[in-house]
Amino acid sequence: MGAPKEAVRQAVDRHAEELIGLSERLHADPETAWEEHRAAAVVPEPLARAGFDVTSSYLGLETAFLARFGSGPTRIALCAEYDALPGLGHACGHNLIAASSVGAALGLAAVADDVGLTVEVYGTPAEEGGGGKIEMLDRGAFAGVDLAMMVHPAPVDVAEARPFAVSHSKVSYTGKSAHAAAYPEAGVNAADAFTVAQVAIGLLRQQLPASARVHGVVTHAGDAPNAIPERSTGRWYVRAETLAELAELEPRVMRAFEAGALATGCELEIEPESKPYAEFRTDETALGHYRANALALGRQFAPPGQAARMNRASTDMGNVSQVVPAIHPYIGIGSLPATNHQHEFAAYCVGGTARRALLDGAIALAWTGVDRSMPAGGAAA
Repeated sequence: MGAPKEAVRQAVDRHAEELIGLSERLHADPETAWEEHRAAAVVPEPLARAGFDVTSSYLGLETAFLARFGSGPTRIALCAEYDALPGLGHACGHNLIAASSVGAALGLAAVADDVGLTVEVYGTPAEEGGGGKIEMLDRGAFAGVDLAMMVHPAPVDVAEARPFAVSHSKVSYTGKSAHAAAYPEAGVNAADAFTVAQVAIGLLRQQLPASARVHGVVTHAGDAPNAIPERSTGRWYVRAETLAELAELEPRVMRAFEAGALATGCELEIEPESKPYAEFRTDETALGHYRANALALGRQFAPPGQAARMNRASTDMGNVSQVVPAIHPYIGIGSLPATNHQHEFAAYCVGGTARRALLDGAIALAWTGVDRSMPAGGAAA
């Protein structure tokens, strides 16, 4: 192992308890998309103490930040996610993502002057459906970055991200209330509109590509059993292999919602919750470095199969990868049979295996940043 990588490891080890404390603090205080005010304040604190220049409310987004260190020609970006899931807390482990990115940045800062790096940490809000990174891209973030990275917790280690493209929509029906027993004929039932739409989507699935995913929840469908529901709302996702395939598929799904409105006489409104998330474009050279670095730390990558399928989950990091070189590996926390977006998985995102994954992820990302600084992207010896 070369001197820069050993220096990185030592720096991460020095900050280990601080990083674990940050992760556990986030885990205990979950905040959902665009509401991560406490997280956006606490995540950059270790960076500021280490001499990073921190910009809060970055690009006008209240829960985003940018922290920067060094002035070398190679710019390495670490993405820190910290939003939680409604009702599930940190069941996707974004507390670990934030802490591992901070740890990687602290490790790289220890060698930035020696290997010619500028280290940047982007605090990226609202990954869980809000498209925070897309908003940041639209405002000029990541421009000129040589490599963007993050590591995401999963049941097992998987090197390559292969996420679906996805659209996120809020669907609303407006009908007319009436007494359900005395004057049912005077009502226009907004709850029935969703029933029709969901039946239509269920039938449509037989004709969709095997890779397509259509799923959602009804978030409101009436207030009293004896009143015809006059308003119903839901959130729906449509996933496909690529943005191009999504553009062909989504109108077919939207027609199912139109069917609900037509059948019941309701008015329909569909609002995008964010711009669509893109498929991921992996920088193969950087991924090769990460894979070798993780193996050197004793990590083991899982074979293809059910346990490894978290790498298909959609992410707005896909949009970043369309603009700058990027990787998005998954690091295992030993949670099986629990998987992401379950209460049981959230419980695994603190404690022994989570702590090891946090520190291994930080070191592996930082070592990959060192490799990127080498001539022609060659790995450091």
